[in-house]
Amino acid sequence: MSMLLAFAPFIVFALCDRLLGVVPALSAAALVAAVLLVRDWLTPGRTVKVLEIGTVLLFGGLAAYAVATHTEWSLLGVRLRVDAGLLLVVLATMAIGQPFTLQYAKERTPPEVWTQPGFRRVNNVITAAWAVAFALMVLADVAMVYMPALPLWVGIAVTVVAIVGAVRFTQWYPEHMRARFQGAG
Repeated sequence: MSMLLAFAPFIVFALCDRLLGVVPALSAAALVAAVLLVRDWLTPGRTVKVLEIGTVLLFGGLAAYAVATHTEWSLLGVRLRVDAGLLLVVLATMAIGQPFTLQYAKERTPPEVWTQPGFRRVNNVITAAWAVAFALMVLADVAMVYMPALPLWVGIAVTVVAIVGAVRFTQWYPEHMRARFQGAG
């Protein structure tokens, strides 16, 4: 559940953009991400997450850039930048061998599980599933930006299916692998 809460800034951005505009929405999302970061920093048993650091930097950086350059982005243009930034954060965690889901999983499992080979493999696969979901969202954003005749519902549908698919996979896969390992051993 805490991994899903990490996406709260993206929801805040989507809601605030419609009501307040791009820069206030980016700022609100950065603030929510910063609150989550501080919560993890101050709560015993929790750690500061790479995804949350990346989210603060992403929204805060985009807001600062928009203010400094007086850039007027469309909602689709901002979504493309946000989704691409999130994809880059997730890919970077994979590239350094620390899949972003690992930090969340360690908060929910005992330390003796962390050294089991299947633990890291499960987290690599789940992080890859999220990377695929974000890549699909980026592709949908690109299609929406460069093919304006495409109905808006297409981009929304791809985003919803990608996120729901990643969430369900995240819930299903560890149990599936646990049952598989228990059946084999």
